[in-house]
This record gives sequence, C-alpha cells and structure tokens, in this order.
Amino acid sequence: MKRFSRFFSVFLVLVVVVGSGGLYLWLRSSLPVTDGTLALPGLSAPVTITRDKSGVPTIKAQNDPDAAFALGFVHAQDRLFQMDLMRRFASGRLAEWFGARAVDSDRSMRVLGLYRAAEAQYALLSPALKAVFDAYAAGVNAFLATRRGAPPPEYVLLSVRPDSWTPADSLVWGKIMDLQLTGNYRMELLRQRLAQHLKPEEMAVLFPAYRGDAPIVLGQLDADLPGVPPQQAASNEWVVDGKHSVSGKPLLANDTHLGFSTPGVWYLARIETPDDTLSGVTSPGEPMVVLGHNTHIAWGFTTTGGDVEDLFVEKADPTDPAKYLTPDGTEPFMTRSETIKVRSGDPVTITTRATRHGPIISNPAAEGDALALSATWLQGDDHTPDALWGMTHAHDWDGFRAALRQAVAPEQNIVYADIDGNIGFFAPAQIPMRAAGNGFAPVPGWTGDHDWTGFVPFDAMPMGFNPPSGRFFAANNKIVPDSYPYFITNDWELPLRAERIGQLLDATQVQSPETSAAIQRDTVSLMARRLLPLMLTGTSDAPRSREVIRLLKAWDGKMDRDRVEPLLFTAWLREFNRQVIADKLGAQFESYWSLHPDVIESILTAHRDWCDDRDTPSIVETCEQQLGAALDRSLGELDTRYGGDMSRWKWGEAHRASFRHPIWPNIPVLGNWLALDIPDDGGYDTIDNASTQIGDESQPFAAIHGPTMRMIVDMAAPDAARFVVTPGQSGNVLSPHYADLMSRWRDVTYVGFSDDSAGGVLTLTPR
Repeated sequence: MKRFSRFFSVFLVLVVVVGSGGLYLWLRSSLPVTDGTLALPGLSAPVTITRDKSGVPTIKAQNDPDAAFALGFVHAQDRLFQMDLMRRFASGRLAEWFGARAVDSDRSMRVLGLYRAAEAQYALLSPALKAVFDAYAAGVNAFLATRRGAPPPEYVLLSVRPDSWTPADSLVWGKIMDLQLTGNYRMELLRQRLAQHLKPEEMAVLFPAYRGDAPIVLGQLDADLPGVPPQQAASNEWVVDGKHSVSGKPLLANDTHLGFSTPGVWYLARIETPDDTLSGVTSPGEPMVVLGHNTHIAWGFTTTGGDVEDLFVEKADPTDPAKYLTPDGTEPFMTRSETIKVRSGDPVTITTRATRHGPIISNPAAEGDALALSATWLQGDDHTPDALWGMTHAHDWDGFRAALRQAVAPEQNIVYADIDGNIGFFAPAQIPMRAAGNGFAPVPGWTGDHDWTGFVPFDAMPMGFNPPSGRFFAANNKIVPDSYPYFITNDWELPLRAERIGQLLDATQVQSPETSAAIQRDTVSLMARRLLPLMLTGTSDAPRSREVIRLLKAWDGKMDRDRVEPLLFTAWLREFNRQVIADKLGAQFESYWSLHPDVIESILTAHRDWCDDRDTPSIVETCEQQLGAALDRSLGELDTRYGGDMSRWKWGEAHRASFRHPIWPNIPVLGNWLALDIPDDGGYDTIDNASTQIGDESQPFAAIHGPTMRMIVDMAAPDAARFVVTPGQSGNVLSPHYADLMSRWRDVTYVGFSDDSAGGVLTLTPR
C-alpha cells in the first residue's frame, strides 16, 4: 500500500505538471505571429510590419487605409483584451462579462450615452477619414478571423470571446478621453456641497485664486485677439526654437500624465506611406498617431482643463412630473429605455432622462428636480477626429492650425515645431460662453440665465507663434493673463511644475535631447521647498520628531526613491491636511483630501485661525502645535506601515509605481504573482511626476498617476526621436514585451524607431 501510495502521489504530480505545461503551451499560442506572410481580405496592396527588439512595429503601406488596416491588426495582436474592455466600458456592456457587480458602471455609461455619441460621430467623418476608420476595423476583424490557437489569457479565464470590431468602437475612445480629461463637473458638485456648509471666505481659502506671479504660457496674447492690449508677461511640455537648441533646429519634449495601468494607455508605432512617415504613440482601438511627429512637424499635448461642462438644476413641472420648466414654458423630459444584459443574472431595464441641457445624471429615472450635464463632447457636431487627423498630417503651421478649427474637446495645450525652424502654441476647443456665471457650481436650468450663448471664437483661442523668448512651456498651468477677454476655466493646475521647467530652461539656455531628458528626470519638489520653512516651526517633545525636523532642514527637496525625507515630508503634510481641514468639512473631507500645498501655505501665513480645532472650543490650538501633533501622528502611522526602524524607510518602497491589471489582482495568489510595481522617484508636483491617492488609507503613498509616455524630438533629426511608454508594448502576460519597458520608463531612458527587425517581419497581402 505504501508503494502504491507513493506511486499514486508521483502520478498526480506528473498529471499536474504535464497538465500545467500543456495549458501553458496552449496559452502561449495566443502570442502574435510576427514572421511570415498572411493573405487577408480588405487590403489593396501588400503591407509589411517590422517589429524591433522591444516589439515596436514599423508599418509600411502604400496608402492610409492599408496602413490603418495594419495598425488595427497589430493592435489586436498585442492589445485585444484591452481594446475589448475599453469599448465594453464605454458602451455599458461590462455586466455581460462580469455580472451584477458591473451594472452600476453600465448604467452610468448608458446615462451619459458615450457610445451613442460615438455612433453619431461616425456619420460626421470626412469620406477620407471614414475610409481610415473602416479599414482599421477591418484590420481588427481580419485578426479575429485568422487567429489560431488560444485567445489571450483573460478570455480563457472569463470564458468569453470578442465580438467583431466597428468604427464606433474606435471613436468611443475619444469620448472616454473627453470624460477623463474634462471632468470639471465633479469640481462643480464638490464646490456646491461645500458651499452649503461654509462661509464664502472659507471657500476662498479652500479654492484660492491663481497666484499673480506664477507662470502663464501666453503672457503676451497673439495679435489676432481683438481689443486686448499686449501684456508682458499634470502633463509637461516645452518647445524651444533653433536659437535655443544645440542642433540649430527646434526641439520639442512632452510627457503625458494619466493613470498607471497594465496594459498601458499608449502603444508605440511608426507608419510609413509614400506621402508621409508618422512616428509616436497610438492608443489601441484608435487608427491614429496621437502624439509624435511626421516628416515635417512635431507636436505634444498637455491638458488645458478648459471648462466645457456645466451642471444645470432642472425643476420639474409641479403639475406634471414628466415635464420640466424652461424659460419658454414646460417641455417633456426626453426618455430612453435600455436593457443591460447581466451574466448569470436577470436583465436590468433602465430608463434614462435628458433635457435641453443634456442627460440627467442624478437619479436618472426618478421624478422631481434633477441635475443635467451639458458637455460640448456630448453635443451632435463633434468633428474632433477630423481635426486630429488633419493636425497629424499637416506639414506647416498654417495647415496645422487650419486642421484644428474642427476641434471640440478635450481642450489641449498643443506645442508645435517644424523643420523650417518655427515653433508654436495653440489651445483649441469649443469653450462655452455663458449668459451669466463661470461654471463654478451647478446653476438653475429653468431660468435660462446661465445658458450657453455660443463658443469662444476660434481665432480668439489662446495661440502663439515664434515668440521672442524662443520657447513655450506648459504643465497644466494657467495659459492666459487676466486680461484675456474670455473665460477658459477656474481650475488651472498649480504652477509648481511649470515654475520648475522654467527654472531649468533658464539654467540651460541651449537645449539638447540630453538636457531635455534631464529635465524630464528632475525630482525637485518646489512644494517641499516652499512649505518646509513654514512647517519646520512645528513644536514637538518627541525625540524622534526632533530628529525628523533635523533631517528635513538639511534636505534639498529631491523626491528620490532611495531617500527617507520625501516619505517623512509627504506623510507629515498629509496628516496636517487632515488635522486642520477635516473638522471644517466633516463628511465632505474625503472628497477634498489631497496635499493642497497652496491651501496649506495660505493657512500657515494668512489664515492661521484654521489651525484652531472646532471640536475643542475651550482650547485655542496654534499652527505650531498642530504641526507638531501632525508630525507625531504621521510617524506613528509610518511605524505601523513600515516598522519602527526609521533607518530602513525609503520613499521608493512606499512610493511604488503600481500598474494595475483589470483582472489579475482579483485572483488569489496569481494576482500577487503577476502584480507589476516598481520603486519610483518623483511626487505630487515634480516634473518626473508620480502622484498618489493620498486619501487612500491602505496605500496613500503608492504612485498611481504620472507620465505614461515621454518623448523628445529634435527637428534636426526627427527619425532619432526618443520615446518610452510603460509597462510594455504587449498586453499579453506571456509576452516578453509585457513589462520590459517598465525599468527604462522609471529610470527615464528611451527607445527609438529603427529598422531593427529582431522582433520579426510580417507581410500582409491582399486576398
């Protein structure tokens, strides 16, 4: 029996090993075919796809539709599940895969109508661009039709399969970007909730005005803004002209900040046709090079934050709840019934409502007063795809600017450089003009007093060309002076990154790709340098707190991963925010909680009464006492998180860049094994940005948002441009390119486009 038992145990182990090995080999068949020839319907001429050692493809095609077909094919090869999840999220179809837990997300997307907006947008495309979107969809579907072997592992785990691809599936990516990059309505709601409990002077402390001495991109407005006298004046960008570059040609640098994820947002690709060569980052699901360069020009983006959304309070007709009040009487709510299919559950039928302002986002099916979202990107005349396509194919400033006349949203600060030596800046979009108000908080919808009356004229949008300074730089900071005649937004980002970029450009007047790389690598926190002299006045009797104060006094403000000071400073500032603001805001504090360096500076200088705790009316706390208490408490929390030996604490271990996959973290054991994270430099306000969700009690210091792409283009040699994305080109966990760029990204090194064919050469031919 013992001999049989041993034999049976060995047999079971062999079965598991062989079975696991067989499963692994089968799953590896989901990796893309990168060599050979495939005959596919939908092409007009052969296309070659050459991948380099990092999995970056160069597509050579005879025309734009064939190039788009090939891009759709390679996107599907490397990122199919990501693309599929993106369109399901936007169309409100996640519950078909994930069951009842996804119904709330699906309901929200159905209420907004992103996918309906994308379907309507397809009809607006120019014939040439419609052919490109059609060809891209055909390329994705050609991959689905010819794929052999296993599907990507996520499909196996979920036991689902992809549907065919449509042009609307591609267009909805732009609507997701609109939602992510123009979410001003969230701030409107927060300000409205806070204003119900706070005095106007308290609101002014929590939402301070933009500093008068801070950088403004267009300090001197362009001459075509009528009636405006000349004034002297979380993505990064700068461009310098040939007088300020080593090569004698313009140099452009850009890093776009978005949430970290696995797979990443971006996918590197080069596309060559007889008419042009485009190189840069694409987004899986989209047939365009979004950021990069062609043979004549280069461009980069940072988000402006233009206020292209408003919330309107709609008052129901007291005599008929199916109607709402307007300046011209009552109108019926526009209603729509939709059914959400639910995996392993009953379908859910929802009824959405809309008004003349837009979809009802508060209790969409409920009767009574409601909140409607008005957004430029939900209206019916959105030609942004044609604007982006024309921009990326322009060969000079005039063509570039003319293409952007069709841009609607999201508003982007666009820097420009060309081979003729010109540089430019432009921030096009449809920015609403309001009959009254400035979008600070929700407004009455029934009076018409706050309705949109039009849009800022295109020729008056913020623009500059070949400035005397020889440079433009922007980091989501304010782009126009107070004299600008139109309202853009209340919600400019703090100017800290912009100030630091300006300092470094001043320090190195003549830029090279190497010096711009050093700027992208910079970890100096101006927030720390400004706040520490104020915070170090804190009083504490704890010996270790006094040691921390000694360390921070000697610190240079660099948020380097191997240092303890960035962790000490951030934890202290986090806790001080809670101590002086939470009692004022009550339940709303969680929605407001961040590091707020401008607010804290204001409290420690001009509004020291905020340091007095309202919960202890018989005691008057000073800022020095509150700072000391916050430091003591933050050290106690760090002890709990990282152990009591402060000499072992490092910023990078607490501040790990975490690239979360939508599926793997939910699987026991496997989730931890497949987790992608890496100790990271930088912080909230550094150029090498790595922001945290500071209110997350479980991981308040983890880096979750930052530069998902970096690029540097010298127009003296555009083909030598430097790029990096993260964590890798592939979305397949079994691919060698799943996370092979993560360390290079963290260390701010780059890859380029070359004729290296180490990753294979695949030829697609017409069938």
